[in-house]
Amino acid sequence: MPVSDHGVPAPLEAAWESIRAGLRRDCGARTFDGWLKPAELGAFDGESGELEIVMPSQFMADWVRNHFGERLALAWRSVLPIVRDVMVTAAADGPRPSPLLILEEIPAAPVAPAERDPAAPNFDPRYRFETFVIGKANEVAATAARTLATADSVAFNPLFIHGGTGRGKTHLLHAIGQTFLERRPGARVVSMSAEKFMVEFIRALKENDTIGFKGRLRSADLLLIDDVQFIAGKDSTQEEFFHTMNEIITAGRRLVITSDRAPQDLDGIAPRILSRLSWGLVADINPADYELRLNIIDVKLGALPGIDMPRGVVEFLARRISSSIRELEGALNRIAAYAMMTGRTIDVPFVEEVLANVLRANQRRISIDEIQTQVAEHYRIRKAEMTSARRAREVARPRQVAMYLSKQLTPKSLPDIGRRFGGRDHTTVIHAVKQIERLRAADSELDADIRLLTRQLEG
Repeated sequence: MPVSDHGVPAPLEAAWESIRAGLRRDCGARTFDGWLKPAELGAFDGESGELEIVMPSQFMADWVRNHFGERLALAWRSVLPIVRDVMVTAAADGPRPSPLLILEEIPAAPVAPAERDPAAPNFDPRYRFETFVIGKANEVAATAARTLATADSVAFNPLFIHGGTGRGKTHLLHAIGQTFLERRPGARVVSMSAEKFMVEFIRALKENDTIGFKGRLRSADLLLIDDVQFIAGKDSTQEEFFHTMNEIITAGRRLVITSDRAPQDLDGIAPRILSRLSWGLVADINPADYELRLNIIDVKLGALPGIDMPRGVVEFLARRISSSIRELEGALNRIAAYAMMTGRTIDVPFVEEVLANVLRANQRRISIDEIQTQVAEHYRIRKAEMTSARRAREVARPRQVAMYLSKQLTPKSLPDIGRRFGGRDHTTVIHAVKQIERLRAADSELDADIRLLTRQLEG
């Protein structure tokens, strides 16, 4: 096979130029220049038909493989059939830059053993305070975490951060550790999951090295323990954990612990550990509200090249994906990948098609009771008025709004809705729905009320 001046077989180089031109045309200059332009041809195995495409870094190789791997293989088989498979790899000496998204599970590159203390924690460079999007749901936890990492002295110790999966607990742990080390280069920081604490403690018992285990943890200037709920029911591990906590706190060193639930909800954890945890600051991370989800999407889109997402789609995603921030970011990645591979415009029907399973899983079942509570609070009436016989306008209108929302947001039948509103007939519900529909068209204030109530209930 003839070889070009660059040492690459001429047919491959010619095909590559054609494929690159097609990708640039289909994906747009911005996406192509950001992700595909740095790609170079690597080795080609004539027997297997496998061609290597080399990217300058491992992260770029991972991203291109996930988002363009299949498209590259199809393009090569179409232009040059002798290429039957494409492998996207990283240059052997390529760096690993910080990935763009905050909460994707992409491990950080290990530091060469000669350059790194084996006991030093391997913090992910993506998980920093600067990349943590703050809202009402996580403001207290984020502020407390930054204070503990930066202040010369703190009024609370330990810091206990709790919240459900994918809300940013691990992000804050890594941010604390990195910032603490940057401000105190000689400090000793130990970071591990509660499960690893248990495994290493059991190993130390078997190897008669409990003194070494205790010394390593209790000498830490900052000890970070993730997912403490995993030691529930492990009595011997909890005994050691309690003494480690006491030693760290008594010595004036800093301790941060995370869990998926509040201390009082941790079953199987010794009362004295729970008491010790409660001595410090307990900060929860609540589910991200609609506004925070909007802000997070905006931040992520700013880091994704070549993605044009209309505001209506952003609002749709923020409204419909509320289970976790990690799932929201995964959805954005998926939309970006499908849009780039298919060349389709990103609109709501496209998103509904791509994220069908995700949207179905996030569909929250709103109850009539929730609707009645929310509407009563909004209009400042007693919830009991929803089922009362009173017909005064200040009561009747909110009741009609609640009936209307019950019809729009729940699968309940008209007779079922009527029964939940004081045993009213289904014709009353029909009248309420039609009345609110008519008024919304003419009354902008009422329309705004219903939009707000809908966002609150769905979020």
